[in-house]
Amino acid sequence: MSYTTLRQPQGFPFCFTNLLREAMIAEIVAINDYAHHIANSNIKELNDLWHHIMQEEKRHFGMFLELLRKYDPTEYQHYKQVKSELNLTNKCPKFPEYRPKYNEQLILNNVRSDIKGELEAIILYEDEVLHIKHKDIVDTFMEVISEEKEHTEELTLFLTKYDKDKYNNIS
Repeated sequence: MSYTTLRQPQGFPFCFTNLLREAMIAEIVAINDYAHHIANSNIKELNDLWHHIMQEEKRHFGMFLELLRKYDPTEYQHYKQVKSELNLTNKCPKFPEYRPKYNEQLILNNVRSDIKGELEAIILYEDEVLHIKHKDIVDTFMEVISEEKEHTEELTLFLTKYDKDKYNNIS
């Protein structure tokens, strides 16, 4: 199941657990974007930065999922059931090799797109905090918001260092 508009949740999450789901969607989109960008870049410095940010996005997803399981009894029940019934092997399947076409401008576009995504996450999460009364959820959102702001600055620093054009007087 997916939303009808790519990357855009539909409707209004009236239940606070759906605010957590909305945050999880944002984190999954970010993880997929960073993984895609890493696969299409041969710039080690940038790939290391993207990987660092992607690891934090995966942690954010896990933080939101833990809260969702805590506050949604049905979700937690399904988690326990699936965990006990689903037998996955530890053997990793062989995935086809991907052969990217590297392009400097595409990579800078990806960085700008990532900055946009981080800014959107900050706006979304700061709005969601206003609708939540549970302190542990608010604290988690505030921690994630701080890290998303850090990601914005890390990506902006890379962009201003490697883009030939200037962005006013920022550095």
